[in-house]
Amino acid sequence: MALKKRELFLKRRLRVRNKIKATSHGRLRLSVHRSSKNISVQLIDDVKGVTLAAASTLEKEFGVVGKNNVEAAAKIGAAIAERARKAGFEECYFDRGGFLFHGKIKALADAAREGGLKF
Repeated sequence: MALKKRELFLKRRLRVRNKIKATSHGRLRLSVHRSSKNISVQLIDDVKGVTLAAASTLEKEFGVVGKNNVEAAAKIGAAIAERARKAGFEECYFDRGGFLFHGKIKALADAAREGGLKF
């Protein structure tokens, strides 16, 4: 029986999250969510269960409100790297969720790496 698109997404998301949890050893998780109109990212400490830093295209300071393109993703990646450095963190794991690692997700990851995050 063929799986529907949403079921494949959820299956991929669980597979990625379980691999991260198995190898994380207490490191932070950089979680990405992409909708049809926006993209957001959070730096999460799973041990304490708190979000330490976040960035989204919904924030007006980036000038990309309501945009979900490669340029917006790159701005968000650079912003989360800057906020993580201000909070005193450099290393994390990249949790792409069920999204494929190309296009917007790849642009966000590359910008975060250029900003100083290591994953």
